[in-house]
Amino acid sequence: MKRILASPILTLAALTLAIAPFAVPMMPAAAQEDQSDLPKVNAYIRAVTTMTANFSQTDRNGQTLTGQLIIKQPGKIRFQYQKGVPLLIVGDGKALTMIDYEVRQVQRWPIGNSPLGALIDPSKDLSKFGKVIQTGDPTILSVQARDPKRPEYGTITMIFKRDAPSPAGLQLYGWVALDSQNNRTAVKLSNQRYGVPVADSAFRWTDPRPKGRAAGG
Repeated sequence: MKRILASPILTLAALTLAIAPFAVPMMPAAAQEDQSDLPKVNAYIRAVTTMTANFSQTDRNGQTLTGQLIIKQPGKIRFQYQKGVPLLIVGDGKALTMIDYEVRQVQRWPIGNSPLGALIDPSKDLSKFGKVIQTGDPTILSVQARDPKRPEYGTITMIFKRDAPSPAGLQLYGWVALDSQNNRTAVKLSNQRYGVPVADSAFRWTDPRPKGRAAGG
């Protein structure tokens, strides 16, 4: 278990760790010029008030975990791992917190320092730090986001399926995170549900540290 839980702690980009790797074909630079879909992705992020989904996560060693993802804008996110995995990741709107209940360890980072900020911060304008990556499949939209001034924050490539009934006509399929050491991880989603009631209590957690307080709740 310790080897599975170690990977998310290595880097900020790996905080989001991932599932079964899915390819994001890289096309020649000339094919990457069409940025007309970026406003659609901005519209999607701003339209999603809440979302729940199942996720499957695979670390760089090929080890896989599953769980439930909960998002509530702005900035709130929760990765609830499968039974028996003593790990929790929570975003409270300002920071991302990783809690490892097995070793009673808590780590916390500003959301803006994580690749996840591109996905859960509706105030961000992707036209300033994102680009469309052509996939060769017209039903799939792939957008890469990174801060060129902060390469240590890593890169996130969000992958959407075009789906008319979904917010802004897009369905979030998953994402690939790449840290500054080129460690690649990916997250795949299923059973996405939008606009469902989500209580703020979903983003609270219990501090496992000795004499610690229940930070965030």
